[in-house]
Amino acid sequence: MLEIRFDAGDRVKKGEVIVRIDEREASDTLAGSRAQLAQAQATLVNARAVYERTRGLFDQKFVSQAALDKALADYRAAQAQLEGATAAVSQAGTVRSFATVTAPYSGVVAARHVELGETVQPGKPLMTGFVPEDLRVVADVPQQRVARIGKDTAAVIELGNARARVTASSITVLPAADGRTHTTRVRLGLPGCVPGTYSGMYARVLFILGQARRLAIPGAAAVRRTELTGAYLVSEQGKVRFRQIRLGEAIGEDAVEVLAGLHAGEKVALDCWSISSTWRSRAVRGSKMPSCARARRAPSRSS
Repeated sequence: MLEIRFDAGDRVKKGEVIVRIDEREASDTLAGSRAQLAQAQATLVNARAVYERTRGLFDQKFVSQAALDKALADYRAAQAQLEGATAAVSQAGTVRSFATVTAPYSGVVAARHVELGETVQPGKPLMTGFVPEDLRVVADVPQQRVARIGKDTAAVIELGNARARVTASSITVLPAADGRTHTTRVRLGLPGCVPGTYSGMYARVLFILGQARRLAIPGAAAVRRTELTGAYLVSEQGKVRFRQIRLGEAIGEDAVEVLAGLHAGEKVALDCWSISSTWRSRAVRGSKMPSCARARRAPSRSS
């Protein structure tokens, strides 16, 4: 390995030289192939001349049919030898071109597998890369649920511990199942380049299969006291009292579902020590969770 121009994390454009390998052995092989090609060309010229001369003598009845046949066979053998030498030169040139490795596409280098001065063999990986604008998520879905998923199904992808949430641009259900896990693989395309996303990271997929009315409050408003879970309610007169509630699953990044103990329209304190920081929960229709959490008719999702 003579030269390494990029390392992990670098962005590479299509056609740029990534690494250079010592090409002296390949160059010597190419030179030998070219010499054999020149020899085959000279042999063909001589065989053609002998064949034409023998054919003239045969027409004049000076040589036998066997001599003509031998001259013709030598001429055809010289032609085949020339074709083989030409192919050998092409092959040697191709092998030498492998000494200069260029990027097959524009992307980001994910890993470098070689060191400067290292001896590499055919088949050894040199670098691994990916295209940030063309990433996809792969999910294994149980067989009893995959029948409800199709190309028109909406899906939300949570990346990086739900810090990034995007809508899948495409859904492809592979027509094959895993006999050990009884799951079917589903591919979901990301909508372009998502900042902070890279190959191999964990993602969670939420398939939107229906609608359900759910009441939600900010996660900061939920208070846990030993075995009790509740929230501080603020009355119209500004009085604060603690009420026990029962929570469900998380909704989005900063909201949680309330199963019992709270009604839509009641105020809950985000900070029990600062009553001025309150919000009123109310049921609204919509499919997107706003930045300030509110109780709403949220879509029911399963992953």
